[in-house]
Amino acid sequence: MYVIIVGAGRVGLNLALSLSSSNIDVTLIEIDEKTSTEVAEETNLLVINGNGTDTKILQDANISEADVFVAATGDDQPNFLASALAKEYTNLKKIISRVNDQSHEETFKELGIDSTVSPELTAAGYLEKIITRPKIADLIVLGKGSTEILDLKVENKKIVGKQVSEISPTDNFIICAVYDFNTSELSIPQRDTVLEYGQKISVLVKADHVSEVTKLFV
Repeated sequence: MYVIIVGAGRVGLNLALSLSSSNIDVTLIEIDEKTSTEVAEETNLLVINGNGTDTKILQDANISEADVFVAATGDDQPNFLASALAKEYTNLKKIISRVNDQSHEETFKELGIDSTVSPELTAAGYLEKIITRPKIADLIVLGKGSTEILDLKVENKKIVGKQVSEISPTDNFIICAVYDFNTSELSIPQRDTVLEYGQKISVLVKADHVSEVTKLFV
């Protein structure tokens, strides 16, 4: 996997270091020359000094070879412009943007950004999970990270048509919500609620069992 991150501030740098430690190829784009030099000298990361809203800089970062693009600066305008440019590259499997002003979030979604992340959720660990667990529709980390709520789509045909009581609860997870296909309205599942293909559900799971539970449903 290859990830391009625009912005080498706290959020972008921590995300890059986290991904790199997982053997994921990362390129950072940073407009500030001093910051670019410091990061390049103090880490093993590839850093390009330039503007992430400049098509040539994106090409220098080999955006046509990237799988994921993250706009992580502290300013919504360059994040939006960089994401808009990234939308032109169909090879990208996911585009993620930090949205610092929540009044701008709808504008980002209208652009077709895959994931928007508020300042409260810009911890590197959260962003890394969005990137490395692409089949998870959404994810919320609870407490000290020991428990997570996953929003998943039921795609494993082995459990399609089964009642919730046949699958949940277990010692490691519980299906805590299901969503109506037509209205997306959330409801608490009953024991006899039947799981349908493509249905969105919420699962409360122990953090160290996320991968196992994800495979069960998708």
